[in-house]
Amino acid sequence: MKPMPTVAQNTWEFLRDPMITPTGFREYDARWKYPDEINLPGVTALGMGLGTQMIEAGIDPVISVGNDYRDYSLTIKNALMIGLMQAGIHVKDIGPALSPMAYFSQFHLDVPAVAMVTASHNPNGWTGVKMGFQRPLTHGPDEMNRLREIVLNGEQVAREGGKIERVDGVFEAYLDDLCGDFKMSRKLKVVCATGNGTAAAFGPKVLKRIGVEVVHSHTELDYTFPHYNPNPEAMEMLHDMSASVTASGADFALGFDGDGDRCGVVDDEGEEIFADKVGVIMARDFAKLHPNAVFVADVKSTGIYASDPELKKYGATTDYWKTGHSHMKRRVNELGALAGFEKSGHYFLAEPIGRGYDCGMRVAVELCKLMDRNPDMSMSDLRRALPVTYSSPTMSPYCADTEKYKVLERIVAKLETLAENGASLGGQKITGIVTVNGARVMLENGGWGLVRASSNTPNLVVVCESPESDAELRSIFSDLDAVIRTEELVGDYDQTL
Repeated sequence: MKPMPTVAQNTWEFLRDPMITPTGFREYDARWKYPDEINLPGVTALGMGLGTQMIEAGIDPVISVGNDYRDYSLTIKNALMIGLMQAGIHVKDIGPALSPMAYFSQFHLDVPAVAMVTASHNPNGWTGVKMGFQRPLTHGPDEMNRLREIVLNGEQVAREGGKIERVDGVFEAYLDDLCGDFKMSRKLKVVCATGNGTAAAFGPKVLKRIGVEVVHSHTELDYTFPHYNPNPEAMEMLHDMSASVTASGADFALGFDGDGDRCGVVDDEGEEIFADKVGVIMARDFAKLHPNAVFVADVKSTGIYASDPELKKYGATTDYWKTGHSHMKRRVNELGALAGFEKSGHYFLAEPIGRGYDCGMRVAVELCKLMDRNPDMSMSDLRRALPVTYSSPTMSPYCADTEKYKVLERIVAKLETLAENGASLGGQKITGIVTVNGARVMLENGGWGLVRASSNTPNLVVVCESPESDAELRSIFSDLDAVIRTEELVGDYDQTL
């Protein structure tokens, strides 16, 4: 049965007929507002479509399924599992989880596939699924397009043999895998900030187990998110983490998003370190331990990865790639890279450090190990040791899902015309435009400005960096924004400079 794009709520049909808004199928996962854009029969149709895709892909019909800590996520997961079972899939239900715990379960339970019911860092009212058939990878655009076709065209196939099995013990095994027998040799006091999200059940346990003194910041599970939405890329959460460091005298703060696959950092001076700069700090440490390492950074990230003399000294090289957890996981895997870093706070630590998927808890452990290896250094010392650049937060002006890619295409064309005509941004001549993911406008002095389409919300994404000054950063943003503002369908920013 083909789903309908809309069905009126509080009707007989809404409880009977599948409803799925097509725009919920995104580049590398699925996101909908519930119940406005998807209903429970629609979620079951999605599960049956995912199961059909598994059979079509020729993998063993076994999948690990988890859910984040939101009041409706269990309901969504149950509907999804019914659909998977109808498609003949053996579902291993691992219970409430972080996304990286679900990814870990693929290895721990030796199953090929995973489906994690989560809205990630999106506010309450959103739901979605992160899924994959080849550990540690998750669906990319090709797999998502095929899933979309199966579901929206009603191509699901019912099969016998499906079942749902509850599996206990994954939580404990995940903690064991993260911590091993490592214990801190230096005293460390760390703020653990979870915004009352799913990571509240994990972060404090992980840090205490490795011998860290934990300062709790909103670590009570509360799916109403009473303080702020758990998103360590948002300045609201970072400011709150900074206040906690100042009040407690902690060595630094670690903040986790709603499903625990991202990590944000504030140093001992209360300075909010954007995740791409934290990535450079980690890359420098890893490069010493693993000479000639290959790293991957997303196009929103600082240019320091390419220019840093410390990384060059140890033979490290960095590949800039598309933003998005699935894109980055795939690229790290393709290149055999040691790690990948995203400005949003996704870190992809591969063997021998991690398993290649994004895990905020793994980052927390590795940052503590880094501090243990550098007992005379504070986090602010490590920050100040980096080349100075002036970076914007990730800024997201509204643009409807149905329009954003067409709008972006026109903006990119306008920027390319400016480049061809020898134009400037922020007083610096445009030297080139990288179009691997939107447009990263490269400037003569090493500065840059990026505009791309968000893969999981109705927004564009804008990031800028200057190697010279805050004033130049603001000028680069102003000039880039002037081009963006030529498009009437672009709305207000969620945050700005």
